[in-house]
Amino acid sequence: MFTGLIREIATVKSYQNNILTIKALHPAKLGDSIAINGVCLTVIKVHSDGFDLELADETRAIIDESKICGEVHMEPAMMMHDRFEGHIVQGHVDCVGKVTQVTPRENATDFIITVDQKYIAHIIPKGSITIDGISLTVNDVSNESFRLTIIPHTLKNTLMKNYKIGTNLNIETDVFARYIDHILAHRGKVKKSMSWGDVDSMQMSY
Repeated sequence: MFTGLIREIATVKSYQNNILTIKALHPAKLGDSIAINGVCLTVIKVHSDGFDLELADETRAIIDESKICGEVHMEPAMMMHDRFEGHIVQGHVDCVGKVTQVTPRENATDFIITVDQKYIAHIIPKGSITIDGISLTVNDVSNESFRLTIIPHTLKNTLMKNYKIGTNLNIETDVFARYIDHILAHRGKVKKSMSWGDVDSMQMSY
């Protein structure tokens, strides 16, 4: 599990086939879960200046692989004793969105992000969303897009300062919205009352 708070701007050294080599200060260990631009990946090799991660075929089919280059957001998985900030992030990208409008304001910048309409139900006004691994708050939601208002601190300390119209983004919608939608969609198919085991089974499917 992650929080959506970026711990480091790392650098991609190489990406060949399904192996991603990252240069970073973070002291990773074999088997660690690390989110790169919002994608949860597993460390398979450690170097003196970074580590290797492996991308599954299903992951590669969902994310925008063109973004796995240059600088990337990095967050190691949350430890049980860590202070919980941001929001609950799984590192499971739902879809790729696109920046369609950027509007500078006096003390912030508005971004309009367009996504496939089927994901809008999981994007909640004033709720949380993860954009390239960053935990953010949704302001408004329309039929095929949503608006984010980004403060100067976030722009300065993340790669959002480089986003422009046409930039693709890895998007993870709110985990609770996904759970609730899944449960309601399958409620009529369940002949008996749900047990906690049924709910756990649904959660494990994500």
